[in-house]
Amino acid sequence: MYIRRECPSDRDAVYSLLGAAFADQAPPGETPFEIELTRQLFASDEYLPKLSLVAEIDGEVAGFVIGTRGWVGEVEAVGLGPLAVAPENQRSGVGSALMHAIIGAADALDVPLLALLGSTEYYPRFGFVTSTKVGIESPEAEWGAHFQIRTLAAHTADQVGTFKYAAPFDAA
Repeated sequence: MYIRRECPSDRDAVYSLLGAAFADQAPPGETPFEIELTRQLFASDEYLPKLSLVAEIDGEVAGFVIGTRGWVGEVEAVGLGPLAVAPENQRSGVGSALMHAIIGAADALDVPLLALLGSTEYYPRFGFVTSTKVGIESPEAEWGAHFQIRTLAAHTADQVGTFKYAAPFDAA
């Protein structure tokens, strides 16, 4: 497996991957919303090419994660997601490799924190905690413990407030 930056020539493979990975979450006959969300993220000013990664296996895109600008008050941060792994590669370490890679890349870029909405059983293994434990409020109260934060080396205790995702998330 090779983790690298996503590039425009990967887009069709990324959309296909998202369609396969999230097919069971979309209503029958509908396209998973993660595909359109990702298209909008790629087209937005909040897209961070250095934090858009793919996992390649035998030259094929097997996993994908994207980081986009987010904010806690005036502090720039990063919102993660979608994260997807091809169904045939799930539970093989691809998702974990992508998470470790994006956390390391964000830390190297002096990003203070990463935010995501996801499983409270999966993401804590990467250092994510319920957002309120670090003084950050979810953009949507009903997300509760599923809205999680991973602080990085550039984080300081005064970086508190409500997290705001990149604009395309508002339309999703």
